[in-house]
Amino acid sequence: MRKVILFIAMSLDGYIADKDDRVDWLGGQCSDMGDGDAYSEFIKDIDTVVMGWKTYHQVASELSPSEWVYQNLTSYVITHRENVSTKEIKFVNESPELLVQRLKEQCGKDIWICGGANIIAQLMSRGLIDKFHISIIPTILGNGIRLFGTLDSEFPLKLTEIKHYNGITEVIYEKR
Repeated sequence: MRKVILFIAMSLDGYIADKDDRVDWLGGQCSDMGDGDAYSEFIKDIDTVVMGWKTYHQVASELSPSEWVYQNLTSYVITHRENVSTKEIKFVNESPELLVQRLKEQCGKDIWICGGANIIAQLMSRGLIDKFHISIIPTILGNGIRLFGTLDSEFPLKLTEIKHYNGITEVIYEKR
């Protein structure tokens, strides 16, 4: 069965965006050292990406407005807004839990949960995230959008890998 993987970056104090919803702080401690290539390795086993409207809008309007960066993946955007789906981008008005359960039953590679925090919280509350690949950025924001908000119960994990480069620490956990 397909695995559901959260692949995301956060500040050292646990935020995925600053107080103004910006992510321009993402990156290592030195601009000339590079930020590793975890994404290229990760994406080899992925064919589906799930995100909320705010994440979609940020990618499409700020981070990569000239081209959709997930061209080789089927993207699902969970939204209540009326949008026309394309071959690559499917706009769905469906709960994250039902969507992910449906996708897990289909054939394919693993499923990437790209964001945002509300979708992640809903999937965690149902135990639907199998693997957590988190890049910890060497920045303390102080406030913003937390990756993990309040959960109703404990979510035990098993550390499977640690990598570090340019001040960034990648931790990979699997659900126990």
